[in-house]
Amino acid sequence: MTRTADVPSTAPAAGDRRRGLLLVAVAIVLTATNLRTAVSSVGPVLQELEAGLGVSSAAAGVVTTMPVVCFAAIGFAGPPLAARFRDAHVLAGALLTMAAGLVLRAVVDSFAVFLAGTALAMVGGALGNVLLPGLVKRWFPERTGLLVGAYSAAMAIGGAVAATATAPIAAAVGPGGWRWGLGIWAALALAAALPWFLTPRQPGASRGEHRAVPMAPLRRSPTALVLAAFFGLQATQAYVVMGWSAQYLRDAGLSAATAGLLLGINSIVVIPVNAVAPALTVRQRLQRPLLLGFMACYVVGWSGLWMAPRTVPWLWMSVLAVGMGTFSMVLTLIGLRARTPETTAALSTVTQGWGYVLAATGPLLVGVLRDVTGGYTGMFVLVAVTTVGLTVTGWLATRERYVDDELPGWSPAAVTPGGAASPRG
Repeated sequence: MTRTADVPSTAPAAGDRRRGLLLVAVAIVLTATNLRTAVSSVGPVLQELEAGLGVSSAAAGVVTTMPVVCFAAIGFAGPPLAARFRDAHVLAGALLTMAAGLVLRAVVDSFAVFLAGTALAMVGGALGNVLLPGLVKRWFPERTGLLVGAYSAAMAIGGAVAATATAPIAAAVGPGGWRWGLGIWAALALAAALPWFLTPRQPGASRGEHRAVPMAPLRRSPTALVLAAFFGLQATQAYVVMGWSAQYLRDAGLSAATAGLLLGINSIVVIPVNAVAPALTVRQRLQRPLLLGFMACYVVGWSGLWMAPRTVPWLWMSVLAVGMGTFSMVLTLIGLRARTPETTAALSTVTQGWGYVLAATGPLLVGVLRDVTGGYTGMFVLVAVTTVGLTVTGWLATRERYVDDELPGWSPAAVTPGGAASPRG
């Protein structure tokens, strides 16, 4: 009798949990789709943007650097906001703010206001960047590789669509079409905000248990510092590709539509790479071979673009895309180097915040050097140096370590010298 009576109450609860998990997964993937649209849509119409706002290449370099700066500055607000409010509501608000920023920068004529709109547009990306790894750890602790792969692929899909479609949209509209090309992505951000209002609270979770872990002590963690450097160097590579490769190809003699298509190919090839890399990265013995493979792709891709930009440029952009799998690799490493959702969120914030500060100089420096020298030699020197740095920091980041264990008393999940986990307080 007891077993029979239990079935009706247990089955609906299990079904509700499965539906809740599915909704959270959908919300995570839709959010990830928006994380790069505001960035990758700029490169294909950078020349039209310069003319429309009457700015120089150095000023355009500010536009390509702003996302990185915003990701660093705004991202630090993620864990405190998530501790005060529900993660779902923080992300919903961030996506709505993003939509408003995308519309604002598409309609203004002032460069200063355009930058303000860009900052607003980066809120969704910045908070999504730092909160999604912790959400995956919280909701899907046994499927981290799968979910990180899914949202990394979704991020690449969003970036690919924006990179590929922006120039054709601008051309179809005609004069001033670059505004439509930049603003249309607000609709996608609005659509992604809706599921977060419907996601359930995690069963058993309470506001008292969900608290922000202090981030300042991570400055003493060697693993956190290495991860931040690794993240920053790979972000430098990625934002140089997204911000300047299309303009470089146009200056090499290709049309705006072709350059945008090539950037789109880069973003499309990243999709399967980002889907597969996390599943490989969770296997400790595969991490360093994977890293070296990515580094080889950077060397081949940048060398090809430098020496033969009009000869099979699709190949060089595709090979670079494989190298850019370092992004999903480092996201997975963040989850592997912390023991709890809270410490994962803190490590994610610090790694990405400090990393984006490091990366912010890259696209800006390319613009300044292009203005000064009239060419792109500086860009290729920069990516060569960052590739060397990526190899060193990536090698160190693949050591099996936990930041919880490097900072005694910081995390309730830290392992004591005797080898047992300290009790939760």
